[in-house]
Amino acid sequence: MALYESILIFRQDISSTQVESLTETFSTILKDNGGSVVKTEQWGLKTLTYRIKKNRKGHYVYLGLDAPAAAIAEMERNLSINEDVLRVMTVKVEKIDEGQTAMLANKGERAERGPRGGFGDRGPRREFGDRGPREGGFSRGPRRDAAVEGEGDRA
Repeated sequence: MALYESILIFRQDISSTQVESLTETFSTILKDNGGSVVKTEQWGLKTLTYRIKKNRKGHYVYLGLDAPAAAIAEMERNLSINEDVLRVMTVKVEKIDEGQTAMLANKGERAERGPRGGFGDRGPRREFGDRGPREGGFSRGPRRDAAVEGEGDRA
């Protein structure tokens, strides 16, 4: 049997438990047709690059499959019928990698980065005098002119 990797994107308005049950349903279809699911990962709710069927987000699921082509075709047929499925992509691979995929390995990386570097304390805002008085009666003073005298005069 051949090895496949399949990515499923489900609608954003279904719950994680519904995503798990749908994944089990499609795994059962695959097993009934002589295939097996080697690996399953739920990548969670992610923002889509562009809208798909009026959805901006989707639940991503990764499946590592060991199945004949007929079983994959039957699973994809059932996926296309289900209205909770936004997109499916199945690719034939040489081997299915052990361990986590790159999506799960990089999942917490953005949160651990900390504050943006290079900006630091930018100092006080420049005052242009065009906003009126501040609360509490504090006046900002006149606006500084950046133009060189004589530059705006045309004769």
